[in-house]
Amino acid sequence: MSSLFSTETDATPAPPPANMIIDSDQTSFMADVVDASREIPVLVDFWATWCGPCKTLTPALEKVVRAQGGRVRLVKIDIDKNQALVAQLTRMGLPLQSVPTVVAFWQGQVADTFSGALPESEVRRFVEGLLKMAGSAAPGAELIAQGKEYLEQGDAESAAQHFAAAVQADREKPEAWSGLARALIALGDEEQAAEVLAGVPEKLAEHGEIAGARSALALAAEGRKAQGARAGLEARLAANPDDFEARYELATALNASGERDAAADALLEIVRRNRAWNEDAARLQLLKFFEAWGFDDEATMAARRKLSALLFR
Repeated sequence: MSSLFSTETDATPAPPPANMIIDSDQTSFMADVVDASREIPVLVDFWATWCGPCKTLTPALEKVVRAQGGRVRLVKIDIDKNQALVAQLTRMGLPLQSVPTVVAFWQGQVADTFSGALPESEVRRFVEGLLKMAGSAAPGAELIAQGKEYLEQGDAESAAQHFAAAVQADREKPEAWSGLARALIALGDEEQAAEVLAGVPEKLAEHGEIAGARSALALAAEGRKAQGARAGLEARLAANPDDFEARYELATALNASGERDAAADALLEIVRRNRAWNEDAARLQLLKFFEAWGFDDEATMAARRKLSALLFR
C-alpha cells in the first residue's frame, strides 16, 4: 500500500549507522568488541568462508542488527584469518570449536552465546534478550508502547504513525499490526485498516491481537450503520422493551460511540430476558465485543463478570 502509514518495506534497506556492522581481527578485537561493549551491546559473529550455515546466519544477523537502529553492534571475525585470537578466546572458555558461533558482549564481559544457524526469529529473540539485559528496549517495543499511549489519549494519528514505524522495525510484532489497524479505525479510515490486516504475515494471522483488530473493524462498519438509526432504536425500545432486534442494534451503535459499558449492558439485558433469542446472538455479539476491546480491558472484565452471573445463576 502507498500512504503515510505504509507498511511496505523499501526494496533497498537503509544502511546501518556508522560502525554498527564491521569486520574485525585480532589486532583490533579489544577496541572493536570489549571496549565498545562498555557503551553498547556487541555481537561477535565467528565465521569461516567454508562454513555453509554461516552463509545463512550472517545475513540474518545483519538484518536484525540493522532493524535495531544503532542499539547493538555486529562484529564479524573470520576464524581462519584470526587463529591466534580464536585460540586465546577458546582458552578463556568460549565455545569456538565450531562455526557459526555468536558471542554477545556487554560491559566488557561475555553476556551470552549461541552456535549454529538459528532462524531469523530466534536471532531476533536473542538480540532482544541482550538489549533487555542491557536496559535498552527494542525500538519496536518502545514504539508500540508509545502508540498505545497515544491511542488511549485519543490521538489516533500519532498512534498510527508510531504503530506504522513499529511494523517497519519488526514485522513479526502482532501488537504493531493490530495497533495500526485500530488507530486507522479510530481515524475513520476503515478501508486502509482492512488493507493493513490483509498484509499481516501469514503466521500471525490467527494471533489474538489480529483477531481482535478484525473484530474491531467489523464492529466499526456495523456501528456506523446503527449510529444513524440510534434515535429510532431508542424510541422502539421505549415503546417495547422486548424489541430485542432494536436493543441489539443499539448496542452496536453504543459501542461505535465508545460507550462500552452501555453497549455491554444492552446485550446483557437481552441475555437476561431471553438468552436463546436469535440463536444466542446477544451473547455471541458480546464475545465479539470482548475480542475487539481486548480481554484485559476494564469494560470487558466488568461485562464478563455480569455475563457469568447471568449464565450460572
